Amino acid sequence: RQASDAMTDRLSIYNSALMICGERTIASLTVNEEQRRLLDLVWNDNGVNHCLEAGQWKFAMRGTTLSYDTGVTPQWGFKRAFGKPTDWVNTSAVCQDEFFRSPLLMYSDEASFWFADLDIIYVKYVSNAANFGMNFAAWPSSFNNYVHQYFAGKIVMKITNDKERQDKINHPRTGSLATNLLEAKNRDAMAGP
Repeated sequence: RQASDAMTDRLSIYNSALMICGERTIASLTVNEEQRRLLDLVWNDNGVNHCLEAGQWKFAMRGTTLSYDTGVTPQWGFKRAFGKPTDWVNTSAVCQDEFFRSPLLMYSDEASFWFADLDIIYVKYVSNAANFGMNFAAWPSSFNNYVHQYFAGKIVMKITNDKERQDKINHPRTGSLATNLLEAKNRDAMAGP
């Protein structure tokens, strides 16, 4: 895994997105400027979570053992309910064993629970916890670039009113957002066994 060359934090995400849009950067997260307020909207609308949800990122992957929730009794179907962790973003695997070799094929994923007939399940998932997906220092450069493109794509039309620039970022096949996501996923996949 290759960590980002530059220090990543909220301000650097904002400034990189602004540069992609062809706009000047901001000095701090407290400046009273439209660009900062728009980027705050993207941030507060779970912008980073959206990016984490887009892949099975190894830097954000977490494994855990879950015992069933004794306070929840399913009305029908599977007999056990397992609450999703509060840092859950995206499921990678639900298994019967701690080595994640035996996938659990008979379960249901509904809202904030997994339902199954076992007493314990093993889950691998993309996490937004501070030590996983929100650990900016662990972000590979390719994911970092994808996040910048995502934030830029959300604000570019509002701050530039430039349809060509918006298409350059947001075109579904040839835009920099799509190509950066593809590159990040490919690099992440190559890092695995």
